[in-house]
Amino acid sequence: MTHDVIVALAVLGVVGQVLGVALLLVGALALADVRGPLRTVLSAVEGYELWLAFVVAAIATGGSLFFSEIAHFVPCELCWYQRICMYPLSIVALLAALFDDPRAARYLLPLPVAGVGVSVYHLLVENGVVGQSATCLISAPGGCGVKWINEFGYITIPTLALTAFALVSAFLLLAAFEPRATVMNHER
Repeated sequence: MTHDVIVALAVLGVVGQVLGVALLLVGALALADVRGPLRTVLSAVEGYELWLAFVVAAIATGGSLFFSEIAHFVPCELCWYQRICMYPLSIVALLAALFDDPRAARYLLPLPVAGVGVSVYHLLVENGVVGQSATCLISAPGGCGVKWINEFGYITIPTLALTAFALVSAFLLLAAFEPRATVMNHER
């Protein structure tokens, strides 16, 4: 069962990465004044951005808890920092979605942005590009460089975290800066 859940989470990670690349492409086109794809994305997700951020954060939180509580992978220091950034997103994004408050997205954005930074650093440690600190080595067996999973040759726990943080950031940006958010701010 554990391996099946790990593969399912890895598949979700790959799907999330494809979606993330597509959103990056749409953003790059918008910066180049090709706004058609952005309008299409905005109309497709309008009103659901916070729900999408919540779903991604909830799956990431659930996956994290699965790894430590069911698979018995010991979270390292960097994993804990990533959890500090992700867990509150699950709760607050749900509340923001329930109350349909896109303004909350602007206050939530620092969490996934910080999480992206920690995840990138964790990937650098995990792949030996950056050395581990002494606290990494004592925080978990083998430290922060241990690859508890390695699906499809590259999906590791920090890769999944980076994917989730990037997607949550994208959905929060869509919620924070869409026309509906601007209109609601002027109505209040």
